[in-house]
Amino acid sequence: MSGHYAIGIDLGGTQVRTALIDVDGKILKRASEPTRAKDGADVVIDQIVRLAACVSDGLQQAELAGAGVSSPGPLDTTAGVALGIPTIAGFAGYPMREEIGRRLSLPVALENDGIAAAIGEWTFGAGRGRDNLVYVTVSTGIGGGVIADGRVLRGRRGMAGHVGHMSFVQDGELCVCGGRGCFEAYGSGTAFAQRARAAALDDPSSSLNAVRGELSSEDVFGAAAKGDRLAQALVRQEAEILGRGFAALLHLYSPEVLVMGGGLSSQFGTLEAGIVQTMRVHAMPAFRDTPVMPAELGSNAGLAGAAVLAFERVRQAGRP
Repeated sequence: MSGHYAIGIDLGGTQVRTALIDVDGKILKRASEPTRAKDGADVVIDQIVRLAACVSDGLQQAELAGAGVSSPGPLDTTAGVALGIPTIAGFAGYPMREEIGRRLSLPVALENDGIAAAIGEWTFGAGRGRDNLVYVTVSTGIGGGVIADGRVLRGRRGMAGHVGHMSFVQDGELCVCGGRGCFEAYGSGTAFAQRARAAALDDPSSSLNAVRGELSSEDVFGAAAKGDRLAQALVRQEAEILGRGFAALLHLYSPEVLVMGGGLSSQFGTLEAGIVQTMRVHAMPAFRDTPVMPAELGSNAGLAGAAVLAFERVRQAGRP
C-alpha cells in the first residue's frame, strides 16, 4: 500500500465533510461546509477538492493511499458515475469518481452513502466481528447497507441497499423517489417532522404549538421528554413504523445485528423499546432474537467507510 492515510469524503445534501483517516480508522483532521446543492456539480466538486486539501495539507502525495467518497445515490459505483442525486443539482450521469480523482491526483473509490456507513460500522463500529449485518440510516431519508456472509452486498451496478424505497403502504404517501408508500415516506426524520406539524395544528393543547419556527424532530422528542401527550404519541408511532420496517429487513437479510444510524439514532434510547416490541410482533419467531443497536461511529460512519474503501482500492490495484 502506497500510503498510511486516506481522505474520507462524505457528500450530503446539507454538508460536504472530509477527514484525514489512518489505517486504524482514527480521524486525525476534519473539515466541512454547507453543500452548495443548487449550484451544480462543478461547484460541489470544487468544495470537495478544497476541503480535501484542507485535511491533507502538509502531507506528501506518497503518504496518501487515496480518497473514498460516500455519496447519496443512485450511483453506478461500477462505472463511478452518479446517476442522479435528487438533493444535489447537476449529478445526473456525472462521472464523479473520474472527476474527483483527476482533481485530487489520487485513486478514488465511490460508494453509496448507506453502504459506506455499513462498511464503517462493520470495520470499526457496532458490526465488528460480524459476518451478517444490516445498517439503516434514519435521517432526512432512509438508506442502508448490507453485509452478507462476510461480504459487502452491492448488487447490479453497486445499487443494492436502497432499503428506504421498499414498499411499505400500498398507494401510500408520495416519496421523493417518485413512488408511493415507501418506508422512507413514513419512517424518515422528514416524514416524522411533517406528521408532527400536521398533528400539532389539530391539538391546540400540545406544547408543540408554542415552538417558534418550523417544528423539528428534536422539538418533538424534547416535548415528549417533558410529558407532552401528543409528542409521546408521535414518538410511539415513529418507533412502530421503524419496527415494522426493520422486521421486514430481518426477513430479507437475516443479519446477526441491525444497526441504526442517522440523525434519529441520537434518540435511540427513547425509540428502542417501541422498535423492539414492534419487531417482535411483526418478525417471524426465528428472527425475533436479532438485536438492534445504535451506530457506534455516529455521523462518522460514512467517512470511516469511505476511507476503508480507499485503502482497499489501493490493495486491489497492487494485487497480481
